[in-house]
Amino acid sequence: MTRSWLGALTLTALAITSPTQAQPASGYRVPPEPIPAILDAPPVPTAQLSPTGDRLLLLQARAMPTIAELAEPVRRLAGARFAAASGAPVGGIGYAALSVAGLDGRAPRPVAIALDAADRLLPIGFAPDGSRYAVAVVRADHVQLWLVDPVAASARQVPDVRLSAPLGVQCSWLSDSRSLACLTVPADRGAMPTAPRAPAGPNVQETRGTPAPVRTYQDLLTSAHDEALFTWYTTSTIAVIPAAGGTPRIVGAAGQYTMVSPAPSGRFLLVESIERPFSRLVPYDDFPKHVRVIDMGGAEVYSLAKLPLADAVPINGVPTGPRRYDWDPTQPARLTWVEALDGGNPKATAAHRDRLMALTVPSRMAPVAWHQTQHRCVGVAWTEDGQALVSEFDRPTRGTRLTLVARDGTVRVLSQRSAEDAYANPGTPYRLPGQDTVLTHDGGIYLLGQGASPEGDRPFVDRLDLATGTATRLFRSSGEQYEQVVAVVTRDGSRILTRHESRTSPPNYVLRTLGQGGAGDGARLALTSFADPAPQLRGVTKERLSYTRKDGVALSATLYLPAGYTAGTRLPLLMWAYPQEFTSAAAAGQVSGSPYRFDVVRGASHLLLLTQGYAILDDPSMPIVGEGETANDHYVEQLVASAEAAVDAVVARGVTDRDRIAVGGHSYGAFMTANLLAHTDLFRAGIARSGAYNRTLTPFGFQSESRTFWEVPEVYARMSPFWYADRIKEPILLTHGEADNNQGTFPIQSERFYMALKGHGATVRYVTLPHEAHGYAARESVLHTVAEMLDWLDTHVKSAPTRPATSATNR
Repeated sequence: MTRSWLGALTLTALAITSPTQAQPASGYRVPPEPIPAILDAPPVPTAQLSPTGDRLLLLQARAMPTIAELAEPVRRLAGARFAAASGAPVGGIGYAALSVAGLDGRAPRPVAIALDAADRLLPIGFAPDGSRYAVAVVRADHVQLWLVDPVAASARQVPDVRLSAPLGVQCSWLSDSRSLACLTVPADRGAMPTAPRAPAGPNVQETRGTPAPVRTYQDLLTSAHDEALFTWYTTSTIAVIPAAGGTPRIVGAAGQYTMVSPAPSGRFLLVESIERPFSRLVPYDDFPKHVRVIDMGGAEVYSLAKLPLADAVPINGVPTGPRRYDWDPTQPARLTWVEALDGGNPKATAAHRDRLMALTVPSRMAPVAWHQTQHRCVGVAWTEDGQALVSEFDRPTRGTRLTLVARDGTVRVLSQRSAEDAYANPGTPYRLPGQDTVLTHDGGIYLLGQGASPEGDRPFVDRLDLATGTATRLFRSSGEQYEQVVAVVTRDGSRILTRHESRTSPPNYVLRTLGQGGAGDGARLALTSFADPAPQLRGVTKERLSYTRKDGVALSATLYLPAGYTAGTRLPLLMWAYPQEFTSAAAAGQVSGSPYRFDVVRGASHLLLLTQGYAILDDPSMPIVGEGETANDHYVEQLVASAEAAVDAVVARGVTDRDRIAVGGHSYGAFMTANLLAHTDLFRAGIARSGAYNRTLTPFGFQSESRTFWEVPEVYARMSPFWYADRIKEPILLTHGEADNNQGTFPIQSERFYMALKGHGATVRYVTLPHEAHGYAARESVLHTVAEMLDWLDTHVKSAPTRPATSATNR
């Protein structure tokens, strides 16, 4: 196919319109019980260990907000979303309650913070000495700061403080645990800018010859009024707030701060602020910034960088100038950062991609380079004795490396592997709670890992000797259970905190005293006893299926069968999947997940259909394999082959028949669903939620695809189910949040796909959810989505007549 033909077809396809047609009745629907009861149950709390290792702070998440809460006015500016009244970020997890538990097995004690129905808690964290825990409380029209006493299990509001939070709560403890440095709403902020009654002129954007490839972003600035609103909401003051009480001290002048980080000495603050000109093509993270160090009186001590607008960063590249700037937590005031040596261009030839820089402030000395990395530096962590753990990543090979850099410059490679090789993952260095350093004891550190293996995930903790590079296993989850290490409680590693669960037991926290065997022997004390939040799902069974694609790639999936299932019965089945790219077949064939985990069902989960007599094939492997950047060259062929293998596996298992299988997915899984319906006859129906279907609308890359539309137009065309809408004959349910803020999945993707399908006579239902983003949050929206899924499958799969025999392969 030629480029001119591709362009003409794109314009023609986008011009499809729809004749007037009566619309289905609207109104939120509710699926049958026990689905609402399962979703209304409080989620299992999460826990944070105190820095002193003697207490747990338990955070109870809310079940679901109401649609009325989501309908409250929201500002969508420069890639950020926040409530118009309170200025607090919207979306994400909000908590409804706190409690404190000791490590003695006694029942947790609730912490009293009076909340209205729509109020929520946003955790900030423990003070370094564990004496207090800070939390932001989002009220209807402002955000408060509260401090929790974990010993007394009490809390108090810090008076006269309103946190500035539209870009996220920015509040950090000083190292002495006596104060916090927070971004607060200026006392003299003034009135909010009002929208003009009429525009003063057109909105104009211009570029002059500089390549600036950017991916598709949502919620960008569009007008001068947007810019004025963004400035008003994000302008803040830096306040140093005494934890024991007293008047907060304002440091320096107000500005559009995005970061405030105290030096370990407590004498300086590293601050980042947004500067003009703003952009209408990229989010605020890429706006011009001024990064500098100020003293506690607000005077500038050192200007690290004035970073320009980052709208011309090469694909898979990094901006030039300082990045990843932070304090060395082991020194009083040593500033460290990373700089690109290759101009930030991943295609440039360079012996070293990055260099790591440092400067002690105040100082008249020039910054010094203390290490260079062969590949791109993606992180730096510090041991307690001042050694750096430097992480690198190489995009072409997907290689990752962890290097130890001693204070004297000695370098030791601790691990090196393919990032896709989960079996070889050595784990992540364990950081001390409430602090920025990696726990270091007797010359070693602790590594916590998922423990991927052919039998599934077996979480572990190792002790790594930094002098020899030798790892000693202290604990590994074993048996028909899943036990993840959450924290190392004692410095010598003899006691650990784990989160224990099994197929039938919900997650609970356990204090383990390790024995000599290192396999979990020794004393075991249960610290929590959370009940099963969904007893209605008891009796559901699951098993891992292993099978092989016709090209030899090993695949796997988890098969769920409803409670009371009788062996030999063939049920209607929903396959729910999400493709993933790999550079090697060996990595693609690795097993992920664990068959022994407790299934926590939240949101519009496909697993809820188990209560209505459906079998579920969950997360069947859909690997797209190719060296370098070539995986998507054969996307459709590999996708179809994986789906064929999965269908063969469940039919051979005897739990379904070929005539009653549906396929579904969310986001990239929705894209997969539409492609499978376009290119095969394997499925009776499809469910596609919040997907992108026309890749010409994401021309500068998507997912792991880094080539542009103009480089490989045939790949973009072949992968886009929109271009094959005339081939989709099976019924498809499209669902999309009307306020989707995910890169690439603009709601117009589903809108245009629906019109294309309808124009070609497909059976399609198109549901848009008001106020919902990429994931669905409101109770009404979640229940409605599940009801739609169930009705669609009942109609087009469970009760559908037998189809005449057809080929199930590529059309």
